[in-house]
Amino acid sequence: MEIEMKYSIPDKACADALWEDAELNGMADAESRETLYMKSAYFDTEDRILSKNDIAFRVRMEGNRIVAALKWNGTVEKGLHIRDEINVPVDDQACFIQPSPDIFKESETGRQVMALVGEKKLCSLLEINFLRKRLRVDDGRSILEVAVDIGEILTDYGETPICELEIELFSGETEDVTQLGCKLAEKYGLSPMDESKYSRGLKLIQEKTASL
Repeated sequence: MEIEMKYSIPDKACADALWEDAELNGMADAESRETLYMKSAYFDTEDRILSKNDIAFRVRMEGNRIVAALKWNGTVEKGLHIRDEINVPVDDQACFIQPSPDIFKESETGRQVMALVGEKKLCSLLEINFLRKRLRVDDGRSILEVAVDIGEILTDYGETPICELEIELFSGETEDVTQLGCKLAEKYGLSPMDESKYSRGLKLIQEKTASL
């Protein structure tokens, strides 16, 4: 299960200040600070069978790693996102062009997705490219990852920028995620985000196609 808070950051200067925040870095494991280039591609069938069933199929390059993910059963409240998730390492870069649902065949949900897709071809819906600066916080009760993302969502119908904060719970209590989020939001004027990067991309596609 994935549990995280999402916030919109006003601009890059604010994002840089947040990343260098002395109090935040005083809580963090200094060796965990890193910057990674992330490239994501999201897939569905032409009739959108996965999105109709609240399922996201993502292939993402995280630095030198490629990871395929399934996400489903998402709920959101005041920027707190909770959803089930499966992540599987992938060796083949061809997954960015034509992935197969059988990547997830070892899981029950993966097999359900395989059944939903059947013989239908998976098509790329959108891409998300961003630079992620991240660090790990261990407060003695919970372990959190704090990430600042700057980049863009790309579709055939246009693009939209990314400038946001994510605080993900690795282990411990959800309360610690929301508390840290509220503290940073108040300090830097951040707004809770109920839309994921993927849902923002889908919204852009839907708005543009509806006007055609």
